[in-house]
Amino acid sequence: MPGTQSETDRETEQVKRKNEGKTPSQNIVSLISQFADDNLTVVRNISTGLAIAGVIVIARSIKLITKFGAVSEIPVRFLERNVSLRGRVHTITEKGLEVEHVPIYLPIISPLLSKRVCTSSMVVHLAGVELTPEGRVWLEKHLAPSQIVWLKLISREENILHCLVSHSQGSIWSRCVNEEVLRLGLARSVPISGVSPDRRLYWHLHKRLHKAERKAEKKGRGLWKEDSLWERTSKAVGDSTLLRIVKRLFRRT
Repeated sequence: MPGTQSETDRETEQVKRKNEGKTPSQNIVSLISQFADDNLTVVRNISTGLAIAGVIVIARSIKLITKFGAVSEIPVRFLERNVSLRGRVHTITEKGLEVEHVPIYLPIISPLLSKRVCTSSMVVHLAGVELTPEGRVWLEKHLAPSQIVWLKLISREENILHCLVSHSQGSIWSRCVNEEVLRLGLARSVPISGVSPDRRLYWHLHKRLHKAERKAEKKGRGLWKEDSLWERTSKAVGDSTLLRIVKRLFRRT
C-alpha cells in the first residue's frame, strides 16, 4: 500500500509540473479545443450560420439574385462585363422582344432577400440585327411565350437593351438568335448600337454577325433569294417601254 500511494503522488506531481510549464496561450487553446469537443453540434451550427451570412453578403453585393424590373435597374458593371441574364419571353413586338428577368434562385437565401414580386418585362433588341417582317414571324414561332432565353448584355439605350439572345431547343447546345435570323436571310446586319467602333467587342460581334449573313447570301436564303429565269424575264418584259406603248394602242382601239 505505501508503494502504491507513493506512485500516485508522483503522477500527481508530474501533472502539476506539466500544467505549471504551460504558457497562458496554450491553456486558452486547450480550453477552446475542449469546448469544441464538448459542444460539437453548436460549433457546426455557428459555422453554417456564418457561411450562410457570407453568401448573403456576397449575393447582395454582386446582385446575384436581384430581379430587375426595368432596363434602368441593371448595374453599369453588368453591361461593361457583358454579363448574361436569364429571362422569360412575354411577347414579340416591332421593337423586339419583351422579356421578364428571371434571377438565379437559391433555396434558402432567395426567399430571405426577395422583397417584391415583380412581373414587369424589359424591351430587348437583337444587337446588330434589323429584322424583316418574315423575321418577326419566325421569332413568334420559335420563341413562344414563357420560353426561357439567355440575354448577353451588349449595350443600353434609354429603355431598350441590345443583347445577344440565346435559346435551346431540347438540347444542351444553345443557339444565338441574332446569328440564326441572319443565317436564314430573315434580317440584315446593321451597326451595333451603343458600342463604339473603337472597341474590340464591336468588331468581334460585327465579324460574327457578318459571317452568318454571308452564309444566307451565298445560299440565296430569305431576302437574298434570287428570282428564277422566268420571273426575271417576266419582270423585264413587264417593265419594258415597248410593251407599255403596245398596251396604250390597244386601249385606244
